[in-house]
Amino acid sequence: MTTERKVLSLRRDTAGLPQITERLHKVLANAGLGSRRSIEERIAAGEIRINGDVAQIGAQLNNGDRVEIDGRRFAAVPCTPEEVRVLVYNKPEGLVTTQDDPEGRPTVFEKLPRLKGARWVSVGRLDINTTGLLLLTTDGELANALMHPSKAVEREYVCRVFGESPMSTSPS
Repeated sequence: MTTERKVLSLRRDTAGLPQITERLHKVLANAGLGSRRSIEERIAAGEIRINGDVAQIGAQLNNGDRVEIDGRRFAAVPCTPEEVRVLVYNKPEGLVTTQDDPEGRPTVFEKLPRLKGARWVSVGRLDINTTGLLLLTTDGELANALMHPSKAVEREYVCRVFGESPMSTSPS
């Protein structure tokens, strides 16, 4: 039985020259085949092959490499960076901010526009009972830069409390 071969994109650098290598877990995550962490776990479990050989943690992809995962085959090819998309989403109550919920609850990602060759990454998260603004992007590096404490991005949160809070009463 033959499987259809699809394309995995190797990003070009800002000078427009093709990169000759890119980390396997990053390419597969950018293609929407899982999170970087889950891809690394699958590599460690021997579930992913490059050019017929079992992939190793830290593996690099080169132009023309063949990747096999879940019975599907992909070819790595250079491409120009796609336009970064950023989405502002008003998250309603009752949705979880995760790509895949083991409990089967509805997720934010099920409500977003479908993408081809990219995936949405949330900038932070809101719990299932919280409503409000959620930023999403197709650029994992942008999401990381906005969330990582080392970047010291200032955030402001507003909270509405119904009823009395013990913190709001002043002592007599």
